[in-house]
Amino acid sequence: MSLSLSILLTIALAPLVGSILAGLFGKVIGRAGAHTATLLGVAIACGLSFYVLYQLVWGGAQNFNQDIYTWFQVGQYHASVGFMVDRLTAMMMVVVTFVSLLVHLYTIGYMADDPGYQRFFSYISLFTFSMLMLVMSNNFMQLFFGWEAVGLVSYLLIGFWYKRPTAIFANLKAFLVNRVGDFGFLLGISAILYFMGTLDYQTAFDHAPELVGKTLQITQNHAWDAATVIGILLFIGAMGKSAQVPLHVWLPDSMEGPTPISALIHAATMVTAGIFMVARMSPLFELTDAALSFILVIGSTTALFTGLIGIVQNDIKRVIAYSTLSQLGYMTVALGVSAYSGAVFHLMTHAFFKALLFLGAGSVIIGMHHEQDMRYMGGLRKYMPVTWITMWIGSLALAGTPFFSGFYSKDAIIEAVGESHRWGAGYAYFCVLAGVFVTSLYSFRLLYMTFHGKERFTVAHGHAHHGAHASHDDAHGDTHKEDVHHEPGILEHAPHESPWVVTVPLVLLAIPSILIGFFTVGPMLFGDWFGKAIHVNEANNVLGELAHEFHGALNMAFHGFTAAPFWLAFAGFAVATYVYLFNPSVADKAKSALKPVYELLNHKYWIDELYFAVFAKGGVKLGEGLSKVGDAAIIDGAIVNGSASLVQRIASGTRRLQSGFLFHYAFAMILGLILLLGGYWLIGQ
Repeated sequence: MSLSLSILLTIALAPLVGSILAGLFGKVIGRAGAHTATLLGVAIACGLSFYVLYQLVWGGAQNFNQDIYTWFQVGQYHASVGFMVDRLTAMMMVVVTFVSLLVHLYTIGYMADDPGYQRFFSYISLFTFSMLMLVMSNNFMQLFFGWEAVGLVSYLLIGFWYKRPTAIFANLKAFLVNRVGDFGFLLGISAILYFMGTLDYQTAFDHAPELVGKTLQITQNHAWDAATVIGILLFIGAMGKSAQVPLHVWLPDSMEGPTPISALIHAATMVTAGIFMVARMSPLFELTDAALSFILVIGSTTALFTGLIGIVQNDIKRVIAYSTLSQLGYMTVALGVSAYSGAVFHLMTHAFFKALLFLGAGSVIIGMHHEQDMRYMGGLRKYMPVTWITMWIGSLALAGTPFFSGFYSKDAIIEAVGESHRWGAGYAYFCVLAGVFVTSLYSFRLLYMTFHGKERFTVAHGHAHHGAHASHDDAHGDTHKEDVHHEPGILEHAPHESPWVVTVPLVLLAIPSILIGFFTVGPMLFGDWFGKAIHVNEANNVLGELAHEFHGALNMAFHGFTAAPFWLAFAGFAVATYVYLFNPSVADKAKSALKPVYELLNHKYWIDELYFAVFAKGGVKLGEGLSKVGDAAIIDGAIVNGSASLVQRIASGTRRLQSGFLFHYAFAMILGLILLLGGYWLIGQ
């Protein structure tokens, strides 16, 4: 049995149709029409994605790999639009469409009073289409199209509130940083085309062994291994999309976009594209230990050092953003030790609990009338019980608590790194273990500061107010209500639980955050669930080694209580509980005692300042120099004005010869005749 092409086309195109209807005909169909069209499109894609996964896993369907349209053909090179759908693709399709569907539903409540309602629905539906094209592609050209389309739509979404300067700065920053990664990615694809003569995945994978021994002359005196160059260049693309150090700086600033898009970008779509791409390219990466060691070191550095920044953040969404960076580091570490299944498994479990945390944070922001600073929260559990419980579930999963989904994927990655003998594995093992304590600390800090302890806000009863949602536009940066200002910590109404369109997605995400790891860890990590979709050399198969010790999900969870990661997570929980629930003054004392460390983390290691000083200001200075020297002095001064001045001088000189006196002309003629005769005489000699 084979998968139906019409079903795959429907999955890819249904969100695009919804996006077009909401975007181009939004004024005609209205708000209800816009969210109905996009919700229906993504719901169809989600339902059919589940059907495709079911057919591949239980229905006996064969993998689908087929070109459906030739994009171009130049000589021996051609690029097509086509689909490669195997279990890896199908799992990604389900994750992307399911999370996107819940984000669409959530958006109905969150963006209820926003004037750009239809535009936002059009963007998020287009985002879903772009991600589906990326994961379903069977060739590098289509992959790059999806890759760039995801980047473009993220630019539009991060800067959705375009009247807010910080949003415009953030979306430009995301766009530029991703272009750095994309340049490396494009060079990697070009190198594949150069060495293999194809853009088709399967053809490239079949001929991958031919890369062994081939070199590339990049520098004058050193020949570089072709597979290593290709691996590193492709991963540079992943560093941009999946926000790995040092191309991570765009992701925390992307919090300037509306909360639903924070969940969509950071949970299931854009940032996971790089992880998926490396897993898909496993036949190429398995040829180069050097590139995998590079991936391992970058990922482990990201996992620990960006997580540390989350400890000092006070904006609820930024804490979760830095946790995303850290968890992406864990996925990258798994890729670096050839545990591709572990990386993709953590991608899946993380998508559910991270979307839950972001949407939960958005629910808190709605309930707090768009206050995002945790220092002005506290005691919200009695006002927002559904949000409180679901946020606890998401945080327990994030911290890797046994039996929760995050435990199975995170613990397996840590064990895989400990099993690996690849260069950099020792450093990576330290980073991922230390990262467990850090993750637990900032996760429970967020919960205690937000939902527990005393209330650190006051309700201004009797003040003139504009309703729970009326200040939505102002809080989101629309300037037609600039006269409305709210003091931090002073609310016009008591906090309240969010409407059902917000809380239902939280509950639906909380269920897989608890259960999905338990039911899928065996086949996906220690079985042959992915089949030929992921290729690992026998010598690198760390998950295969761990499979000998795996005796079921239940035993793994019970064993987890005795392992180092659990006790490190418990230590983080204990510290956070003591400091933020019972003795908050300790936090201020620690901040004073460790001021240099606090300043280092608060300024995010000054990487943004470095980039701004070197690249931004350097770029401006280079532009000014080129303008003054190249444009003003050479082009305008020498070429344009200089040529005009030269013509003017020649014309002025020749004009003097035109005196109007007859004897001047007679003299010139005699002089000319003498010169001609002299010339003929010289030639005759």
